[in-house]
Amino acid sequence: MLISPAYAQAAGGGGAFDIAAFLPLILIFAVFYFLLIRPQQKKVKQHRELVSNLRRNDRVVTAGGIIGTVSKVVNDAEVQVEIAEGVRVRVVRSQIIEVLAKPAPATRTKKEPEPDEETAPEVDEPAETVEDASAEQPPAKKGSGLFGRKGG
Repeated sequence: MLISPAYAQAAGGGGAFDIAAFLPLILIFAVFYFLLIRPQQKKVKQHRELVSNLRRNDRVVTAGGIIGTVSKVVNDAEVQVEIAEGVRVRVVRSQIIEVLAKPAPATRTKKEPEPDEETAPEVDEPAETVEDASAEQPPAKKGSGLFGRKGG
């Protein structure tokens, strides 16, 4: 006989759960979570907080790269941004990507009482001196227009 008989191999344990087979998948998910998902969630949370704290006179950059000043908070979804003097546009809040500068908070100072004329010490004021007017002004430009030449 030239052909040898083929015998079936004994079947393995079939029903046993092997955690070692799923360990690489769990490890890959953990790496993706800590390197991609978690930092992205932090960034989204920071952006949401930045957008919700927009106030009037904040200097902002839009997603299109336009720099302007918030002139009015229209509603929860929109703000009005002044991009040039007298030019105002309405921008969706989520399109603001950065706040460049926040205005200084208004501080209340106590008004000091003015001293009485009788109790105020007299101060000798120095006499004003007349200075050369040319020293106060910057030197005149030689040319105007493009490249310092007069256009014609």
